[in-house]
Amino acid sequence: MTRRRTAILISGRGSNMVSLLEAASRAEFPARVVAVISNRPDAPGLARATAAGIHAEALDHKRFAGRAAFEEALDARLRAHDVDLICLAGFMRLLTAPFVEAWRDRMLNIHPSLLPAYPGLDTHKRALADGVRVAGCTVHFVRAKMDVGPIVAQAAVPVLQGDDEDALAARVLKAEHALYPHVLRLVASGAATVEGEQVRFARSFAAPAILFNPPL
Repeated sequence: MTRRRTAILISGRGSNMVSLLEAASRAEFPARVVAVISNRPDAPGLARATAAGIHAEALDHKRFAGRAAFEEALDARLRAHDVDLICLAGFMRLLTAPFVEAWRDRMLNIHPSLLPAYPGLDTHKRALADGVRVAGCTVHFVRAKMDVGPIVAQAAVPVLQGDDEDALAARVLKAEHALYPHVLRLVASGAATVEGEQVRFARSFAAPAILFNPPL
């Protein structure tokens, strides 16, 4: 089995990064993390990656003349590591269309909502304000527009009475930590591929027919 060489881009603590590293540490996992890169030198996730034995480096976006110059350097570092796939894990930089197109269908992102609902920031605050009963997270292939792209998989969690933003965020984050490695396995193994702007799977999956909240 050829394990797909994967880079993880972070800006902060890298909690989703850790879940990906744990999954990819298993020999049977179809992806191998070869680099963690942050646009912020003070990102705590860099130390966590180094402790896990992964090459980690900072590419401070503030030291570049503009977005294009930063992305040119980022692209060079990714290619130096011979990267096949990219996972954005709390990477707080919007990427330009040329960079996204250069890595089209090879770059994944995780977002803390059931897209296309609540793209952007303050997802949990907005969901609670709307009174939704189900929230969740989405992993999708990246496109030039923010939080847009072919959806690979989603995980749903209930919104409970009395939830505040922190409580809901914690429940969604737990789902994220399970969902992202699952998606990376599907994509790296070739079980999930992009056709047009839809994701197709090599086989069918059994899933609960209905999720009720409140429960029946």
